Amino acid sequence: MQPKHLITVADLSLNDIDSIFKMANEMKSSLAGGKVTRSLEGKTLALVFEKSSLRTRVSFDVAMRQLGGGSIYLSRQDIDLGHRESVRDVAMTLSRYVDAIALRTFAHETVLEMAKNSCIPVINALSDRYHPCQALTDLYTIKEKRGTLKGLKVSFVGDGNNVARSLALLCARLGVAFSIASPNGYGLDKEFLDEIKVLTKVNLPTLSDDPKKVVKGADVIYTDTWVSMGQEVETEKRRRDFKGYCVDAALVALAKKDVLVMHCLPAHRDEEITSEVLDGPNSIVYDQAENRLHVQKAVLKLLLLSGKQG
Repeated sequence: MQPKHLITVADLSLNDIDSIFKMANEMKSSLAGGKVTRSLEGKTLALVFEKSSLRTRVSFDVAMRQLGGGSIYLSRQDIDLGHRESVRDVAMTLSRYVDAIALRTFAHETVLEMAKNSCIPVINALSDRYHPCQALTDLYTIKEKRGTLKGLKVSFVGDGNNVARSLALLCARLGVAFSIASPNGYGLDKEFLDEIKVLTKVNLPTLSDDPKKVVKGADVIYTDTWVSMGQEVETEKRRRDFKGYCVDAALVALAKKDVLVMHCLPAHRDEEITSEVLDGPNSIVYDQAENRLHVQKAVLKLLLLSGKQG
């Protein structure tokens, strides 16, 4: 039987997504009450990380521990993926040792190659194309705060990067209006827009170069760093090109009074978002970060306990 992978949110059915949200709710509530489930006892997750990480690494590690399993961290120096050993050989070998692989890498093709050659579930813990665990957490957090996703408007200000793509894709699938404001040349790319049209003909993302227009009446304002890992040589150019795209108090004031402000972190304070907003009353950034743990516990249970999938 072929394993179930999580490469993009398109790999999940609507029932899968609903199950993840429900399991995350249950486990978050149980943990708060001092109860834990050991449903993954004896299971091991390989954390294959070519990129450094705080939230992704810690949340996956703690998730496995709380579920009764364990994890092993393998950095770029440990494996030198694709150089010291081919992706195929790593996938084939790890499939004999562990029960799942969470891969955080640069090229999305590496995730695809790992999944192709693995007989255990592979989770995309971030690639240059998609960040599905982040998007699942984001929509879960919004639903947690608002009670529903119906009728909400999510406005993204910044680069049409892996986070924006995953968020746009999940919003489209769940019927949430998504709009994005990016400088010319930094928006959602044509390849992605063609891809999303194949999955859904309705609720497609709205593109603009005007942050003020995009956030007007928004229920959620979301932003991310202008310079992702691997783009450091573009730092100064990107700072110039994104001038005017900072999420500050004046921009937030154009949205609904109770707008939720989100950022997947790490944040460059007073660059893409001001400290005033990041630490302000509308910010749910740290709740969002906490929920990575609960949502990923649900993802792990869904993928590793196939007989109990919702």
